[in-house]
Order: sequence, then structure tokens, then C-alpha cells
Amino acid sequence: MTQKQLWFSLLSLLYFIGFSQDMKEGFNYLETGKYQEASLFFEKILTTYPSNKTAKLCYGRAVGLNGNALRAISIFEELKKEYPNDYEIKLNYAESLLWNKEFKKAEGFYKQLVNEDKSSFPAVLGYANTLSNLKKYEEALLRVNEALLIIPANPNALISRKYIRLGYASKLAQKREYDLADQMLDKNLKDFPRDKDTLLNKINIYMAINKFEEAKSLYKQLGVKKSDSILSLNGLALIAHKMHKEKKALKIAEGALIAVKPYEKDSLLTLNVKERYIQALIWNGKYVKAREEINELYKKYPNHSKVLAMESGLGMYTSNFDKSIENYQKILANDSTSFDGNLGIANAYRAVNDPYASLTYAYKTLRFYPEQRDAQKLIKTLNLQYSPFVEHKTSYTIDNGDNEAWSFLLKTEIPFSTKLTFTGKYIYRTTRNKKPENDHKATSNNFTLGGNYKLTKNISIVGELGVLKANSSTNDYSQLLTSIFIKAKPFKLQNLEIGYSKELQDFNAELVDRKIVMNNYIINYNLNTNFNLGWYTQYIYTTQSDENKRNLLFTSLYYKILRRPSTKIGFNYQYISFDNQVPEIYFSPSRFNVVEIFADLIKNSSEKEAYWFYRANAAAGYQFIENEEKSTTFRIEGELGYQFSDRLRASLYGKHSNIASATAAGFKFTEVGFKLKWYLTSKPLFYKKIEKIETKILKK
Repeated sequence: MTQKQLWFSLLSLLYFIGFSQDMKEGFNYLETGKYQEASLFFEKILTTYPSNKTAKLCYGRAVGLNGNALRAISIFEELKKEYPNDYEIKLNYAESLLWNKEFKKAEGFYKQLVNEDKSSFPAVLGYANTLSNLKKYEEALLRVNEALLIIPANPNALISRKYIRLGYASKLAQKREYDLADQMLDKNLKDFPRDKDTLLNKINIYMAINKFEEAKSLYKQLGVKKSDSILSLNGLALIAHKMHKEKKALKIAEGALIAVKPYEKDSLLTLNVKERYIQALIWNGKYVKAREEINELYKKYPNHSKVLAMESGLGMYTSNFDKSIENYQKILANDSTSFDGNLGIANAYRAVNDPYASLTYAYKTLRFYPEQRDAQKLIKTLNLQYSPFVEHKTSYTIDNGDNEAWSFLLKTEIPFSTKLTFTGKYIYRTTRNKKPENDHKATSNNFTLGGNYKLTKNISIVGELGVLKANSSTNDYSQLLTSIFIKAKPFKLQNLEIGYSKELQDFNAELVDRKIVMNNYIINYNLNTNFNLGWYTQYIYTTQSDENKRNLLFTSLYYKILRRPSTKIGFNYQYISFDNQVPEIYFSPSRFNVVEIFADLIKNSSEKEAYWFYRANAAAGYQFIENEEKSTTFRIEGELGYQFSDRLRASLYGKHSNIASATAAGFKFTEVGFKLKWYLTSKPLFYKKIEKIETKILKK
């Protein structure tokens, strides 16, 4: 017997032992869900028989189930006063509290009812549902199992247990207890094989722990019905994206677009399919087509949050962050609790270097969606971005001129706010020429202090001031060193640096001994595009203390082939000229040109906290030194490292080049080394300011 059937058996009993008027029509309205008709029917009965307990009880249920929970509570409270020991009236009153979402009050009242009669199925099941609404899933599961002992296999109780398990599994998944959550959902599938809600929850768990093959298998189980197969295709497209198979994702999304045509009257299903298709276009860099599709949807769904989210996503991929922020604000105006709106705008504010706004919305995401992984990850990333760290680098260099060098670098950055960062650097370098006829040694100690200050979101000033102390076989001296740069993003997808640096030629012992100071005037410019083409240019004009002058131009045109791992190929050109040629001291041609093709491969991120990373770069071409015949060039560079945690990473690297300009002396050279980076804390030194944002939002 179902809970509904039990209720109406009780009401029918009251009917037969009550007054003689016929209320069967009203009972039928209640049983068939026609609550408006039922409320009008029993209201009419009560005008003639105002004291009819059965009519009052039915009227209370009718108005409550019709959406007026407060009126129902009032009716049952009156009945309770009139019949204080009537258990059925108490049960109806308890249920009315659930209709009005007064779960805490209902919990206490149901507890009393269960204590009065532990064999009451409606009381035990109502208590279980109340505990479930209060997210007390463990106790709710015990109670619903008790209800199933009273009436085994009761459909209402089985459905309640299904949703209790779904809530419990979701709570376990939030706490990263994925195995327990999965086991909980497996129990549901024994009661309800191929249950859609349960399968979708299992898929979410597998997606969270990157078990994409298992998630794919479940989506295929889900896609038995035609309408569910469209949902399945949408999910499979997302999985392909998560596995970085963007072309496959687009192909699946296109299939879903064809499959949904017979269901065009289902506007929500059609919109969901369109959304995934547009996302797949964006993932594949087909931004023009995505824009056309979004514009078409705007005609049909103006100011719809889903369409706004699609345009926002396009803006994030094309670096149109201001437009994305504008759209996310519209989404939040429609619904302040929107997940897409809150997390989306948090990421957009991070992209425009507004960390406090980013944190504000990340915490708002957690307020509405506790333990949400992406929001937690964003907060963690922002905290580390402004946490102090130290870097160490040890390198050994040799060249075919019999020079060798050891270098030790220690660097620290300490952010005092989101705008101001202190920097400190110490470099110890020792060099030696091993030729017996030219045995020469030199050491240098370089200590600099500096800072980085953000003038605006797009403009920073970076400066350093330091001292280099050099000791060679024949000379000891100190030299003041300095650098200052303005870094800016003048337009979307562009970076510009203009600056000055003063440094000492210290590649080998002879150069250290000669105390050649270089004044470099530098311009760096980088242009990216939304069609994977990029262009980088550097120009340096140098005046030296030996009265020489240098012009250096380097430009690189490259094309990004893949995003993961980041892969690009390109063409480099380098030009160098010196006013004076002093080849016996250092490489100083009147003109020097290099042209080369190169390939670059970088894997520097992962969904996991600990992972291997690598970088490889190779180039080959020709160099032209003054009037000499062209000669072939090649260079190769690689790095392999391991990130032990968010705060610690280490790597080994090596590079080799035969390009004449690769060293100040103009030799072939090889370098190997070790790098280490360690964040000293997991949170910024100014964390109290961030904590105020967290407290203000999460404890509202």
C-alpha cells in the first residue's frame, strides 16, 4: 500500500463513520491531484457543516497541496486545539510544516509523533523526509529503512530512500569521499536499475576524479530512450573536451544537433544542445561561427542567462574579458545564485587583474555551492599568486673556448599587497678558462633589491637596484647595477615592455676582468591573435663603457598548433651590429644575421596536484657573419621537472647552441642545471584582508 493510498483509506474510514453528507467527489479530487477543485468542494461543505472534522482535514490538505501552506498550518492548528489527541490531525499538521519548508520545527514534531507510535508508517517516513531536507542524510537513511520494515517495498518510501541516497552521495562527494559516494549510488541502482538521476550523479563523480572512460560507459547506458540519448551525446561531447579531444567533441555536438531536431518544441532540451555545440565551436577556435550562432539565439532568447553565458565563454577565450564581465553581471541580475554567473565572473575578474573582485565572487560561489571544487581551486590559485616564494637555480656552463662557469642564483618575491611586490636576488658566479696559456679565473657576487608596483590593472612598473662585486686574477672592483621597466597591455592580446638595464659582461673570466658595463635600452612587444598566430619582437640599443655601441633586433613569428601540450612552430630572425669590431675580446661583428625555424613544446599544468612537467625547444637555420659564407645553426633546449605540490616544484634542464651570438664571446656552448621553486606560505602575508571578504560572504 502506498502512502497516498493509506491516507485515503483513513479518510474514507472517517467518511463512513462521519456525517451522512457525500464527500466522495472531494476525495477523488484529492486523490487525482485536483487540489483547486478539492479546496472549493470542501470549502462549500464547510459552509453547511462548519464542524465537520473530516471536511476540515480534507480542506486543510487541499489548500496546502495547492500552494497555501500557511493557511493549511492554521487549519490544522485549529483542529489540534479542538482534538488534541487525534494522531491523524497531528500527522497532517507535521506534513504542512514540510509544505512550508519549516524543516527544523517539523523535525521536533515528527520526533514526538514517532515516539508516540513507532509503528506509524506516515510518521516514520515523514520524519525521514524531514531529516533529508535538513541534510541529515545518515539519520534519514536509518529512518526510511525503518519505514520500509513497517511496509516493505512501499513505493513512496523507496523513492524517498532514493533521494536521500542521492543527497548523501552528493554530500560525500563534496567531502572528496568519492568511493563511499559511488557505493551509495550503486545501492540505488539495485532498487531502480538504470535510474537517470542516479546515473547522472555517478557520472558527476567520475568526471570529478577524471574517470572519463567510466563516465562514457554510463552515458551510453543512459541513452536508451531517444530523448535521453540526446542528453547522453551532450555529456559525451563534454567528456571529449575534458580529455582534450576537441575535434571529437565538436563532431559529437554536431550529432546531438541533428538528433534534437524532432524535439524542437522542447525549448530547454534544444537550448542545452545548442549550448554544447557553441561551446564545442569555441573549444576548437571557431570563434566566428560561434558568434553567428550566439547572435541567432539572442533573437529567440533575448537576455536569457544561458545565451549570456555562451557569449561570456566566447569572451573568455578571445580575451574580451570586459564583455564577459558585463554579461556575467546580467546573468547575476537574473539570478544572484547562478553558478555560471558567480564562478564565471570570478574567473573574468582574475583575467583583468582584479583579485579582490575575483575572490569575492569565488566565495559567493561557495556560499551557494559549498565545497565546489572549481571555486576552491580558484581561491587557492589566487592565494598562491600573492604568496611569498623563493627560487634557486644552479647551472654549469662550458664552451668550445675552454671556458667553464658555475652559477648559483637565489631569488625571492614577497607580495605586500595585490599591487606591491618586493624582490630580492643574489647571484654567485665563478668562471675559468682552462687553457694553460690563458689560465684565468674570476668570481662575481651580485645582490639586488627591487619591486613591482601595479599602477593600474594593465600597467606595472618594475625596478631593481644592486651591486656587483667582481674579483679576477688581476682586478677587483664593485659596480652599481640597475634596471627599470614599464610593462603594459595597451590593447587586447598585446603586451609591451619598455625599459633600461645596466649590467656587467660576466660570461667568462676575461670579460669580468675588463669591466665592460652595458647600458641597455629595451623594447619588447608581443602580439597574440584569436587565430593562433603570434608575433614577438625585441629591440635593444646598447652603449658600453668601452665606447662601443650595439644594435640587436630579434623577431619571431609563430603559430600555435595545439593547446595541450602547448605546441607551436615558427620563424625567427636576429640581427646584431656593433660600431667597433673587437673580436679578440668579445663577439662584435659589424653585421650578423640569423634565420631559423623552430618548434616549441610545453606541458606545464595538470588537473592533478602532483605531476610531471616538461619543456622542449629546437631550432635550425643559417647564420651570416659579415661577409663570410653562411653556416648552419642549431640549438636545443629541454627541461623535465616534477611538481610535488602546489607549493613545491623542481626540475633539471639543459641547452646547447652553436649560434655565434649565443654567448658574449661568440662560442658554441652547453649548459645544464637544476631549478627549485618553493612557496613559503600557502596564503599571502596580507591574508587578513582576504579573510574579511571570506567572513563577510560565507557568514551572511
